[in-house]
Amino acid sequence: MSIQWFPGHMHKAQKEIAEVIPKIDVIIEVLDARIPFSSENPMIASLRQDKPCIKVLNKRDLADPEVTQLWIEHLEKEQGVTAMAVTTSNPDEIHKIMERCRKLVPHREAMGKNVRTMIMGIPNVGKSTIINTLAGRMIAVTGNQPAVTRRQQRINLQNGVVLSDTPGILWPKVENPHSGFRLAATGAVKDTAMEYDEVAFYTVEYLAKQYPERLKERYNLDELPNNDVELMEAIGRSRGCLQAGGRINIYKASEILLHELRSGTLGQLTLELPDMIPAELEAVEIAAALKVEQQIKKKEERRKRYLKNKR
Repeated sequence: MSIQWFPGHMHKAQKEIAEVIPKIDVIIEVLDARIPFSSENPMIASLRQDKPCIKVLNKRDLADPEVTQLWIEHLEKEQGVTAMAVTTSNPDEIHKIMERCRKLVPHREAMGKNVRTMIMGIPNVGKSTIINTLAGRMIAVTGNQPAVTRRQQRINLQNGVVLSDTPGILWPKVENPHSGFRLAATGAVKDTAMEYDEVAFYTVEYLAKQYPERLKERYNLDELPNNDVELMEAIGRSRGCLQAGGRINIYKASEILLHELRSGTLGQLTLELPDMIPAELEAVEIAAALKVEQQIKKKEERRKRYLKNKR
């Protein structure tokens, strides 16, 4: 699944961030704890340069806690990065983000100056809810859909920290097809921009390998079928997604699966592991190199046809 989604406000936000970032002390990047790699924007790494960064794995209550700890350890291997897992249902955890900010740049507080922070993240990772919790009032618009925040705003938290909010930005193209599916499964991409059944097939295949008992328990299955199509049919049958002639409505079954994944009804699940990523990135590089090779070959063939026709 290839996602290309770069609305005008996102392009504008990227330019504005680049202009403001030299005056920022600490970057806060909010990630989805269920997909820490796929929800990590590679553009932010280049924008932040060498500034300290806190990777906040939000929605930890929806993610597998053991895997979340693996991700924290993995992320903190990067120079200048500290990571923490939070849930917006626990305000105390959210306020600890500011404690981390102050510890990262103690010289600002020693000088009696505010710590200047910028909070960033892709759409629908819960960034706006975190901001409202930190501010103690409704400042940022929230919504269970991507691309709610459309403009930057600067918020004085009155606790020695000034927070700059940014619109949720995606990079121009998600090259890793696995990341595309995971972003779609967790709701970072508008439902209108994806094929529900394809995303559900991808998701259920992964869940069958990593969390088979969750699927059995939730959908009353004694054993899991051998392939994704049969498994989706079994889920649809369990949920009464029947059409005329006893056929299974796969689209309806897909809606149910993805809704229950996003809401946490399926339990605490993480859709990617740190040790999965290197092989995926290698596959992306190979595919990109092959595409360039094919383009060169096509160009050469076109040149030969042109020369032949000129004779």
